[in-house]
Amino acid sequence: MIETETRTSKEAGVGLYAWAIVAFLWVVALLNYLDRQIIFSVFPLLKTDLRPSDLQLGLLGAVFLWVYGLVSPVSGFLADRFGRVRIIIISLLVWSSVTWLTRYVRDFNDLVALRALMGLSEACYIPAALALIADYHARGRLSLATGIHTSGIYTGIVLGGWGGGELGERYGWRFAFAALGVIGVVYTLLLLPSLRERSTPSREDQPRFLPALRELLSIPGFKTLIFVFASFSLTNWAIYTWLPSYLYERFNMKLAAAGFSATFYIQVASFGGILFGGWLADKWNRVSARGRVLTQLIGVALAAPCLFLVGFTASTAPLIAALILFGLGRGFYDCNTMPVLSQIARSDLRSTGYGVFNLVGTLTGGVIAAAAGGLKNIIGLGGVFQIAAPLLLISAVMLSRLRIESRRKT
Repeated sequence: MIETETRTSKEAGVGLYAWAIVAFLWVVALLNYLDRQIIFSVFPLLKTDLRPSDLQLGLLGAVFLWVYGLVSPVSGFLADRFGRVRIIIISLLVWSSVTWLTRYVRDFNDLVALRALMGLSEACYIPAALALIADYHARGRLSLATGIHTSGIYTGIVLGGWGGGELGERYGWRFAFAALGVIGVVYTLLLLPSLRERSTPSREDQPRFLPALRELLSIPGFKTLIFVFASFSLTNWAIYTWLPSYLYERFNMKLAAAGFSATFYIQVASFGGILFGGWLADKWNRVSARGRVLTQLIGVALAAPCLFLVGFTASTAPLIAALILFGLGRGFYDCNTMPVLSQIARSDLRSTGYGVFNLVGTLTGGVIAAAAGGLKNIIGLGGVFQIAAPLLLISAVMLSRLRIESRRKT
């Protein structure tokens, strides 16, 4: 009886710490997106100070994405190979230092170099963090835990746009970067004694990088997950890049109203979607190994027609409804990406697998961001959204055919 009570006490301790891990990493996720997004909110200030062209400003985003995407599989592998916590700490320290150093740039070339280094360091975080959460919540509320962590990302996107602009206007863009950099470095020091691995990676048994990739690609269902992730990334980047312009031109909104409508409804609905979708997926997973995949399927199937409606309707009320439902569906999908990957891939391949997702997602996102600009004068931005919608429908069909073995249920 004493042994049983001791075991129960230990399990309770692990459970509490598992949620503490989510809380610690929520702040890191917020800083991750805050630091990467803030630069877009101070573009006018950068133009006045450093005098870059509009093309050069666009290059800042492209360089970050290119580096971020290309190194993601390798960074994910490093987390699998050498431990998630170590990579998370190094990643946070480096990108926070880069953010702080940005205040000292002298010209545009310095800025490009730092954005490339930020892409390299930030690419190391998400795969490692989601895999660490999966390690601690593998047999618990993994989808909800992942959803809560993702809410930190959504919050960082909003604060990066609003807070960055506010700090920039009040104190100058250099102060904004310096302040965020210092906050990140201080939080790194606080995090050092707080994070610990769930299990120590075995370097002897784990395959090297290329064999790990081959093993992942051989897993039934992994290529399906890549396609679905790429489809949603393509859709997201089309919206991030062009939805404000689309609303400004088609609905005659003012710039401020277009920017608000393009972000607020989707982000708020996505926030609700990851929390409710995470709860639903965990509950469903207790009775069916496919519960999390089916939750994703609902989200993707909901998002597809709503995206088409965004590109089709000329009325404001249906537009807002479509944006809200699209965001809800996206939340259902986002909170289950790593949980579903965890059901088909063993623990020491999960960071690498998510790194592959990031690579494909950023590449397709970059393509649609550029292609939509070229197609704008041919089929219109509404047509681009309508063309992207069938990709989500195809993704829904593929998810409906994905089988999860009961023995891998998490």
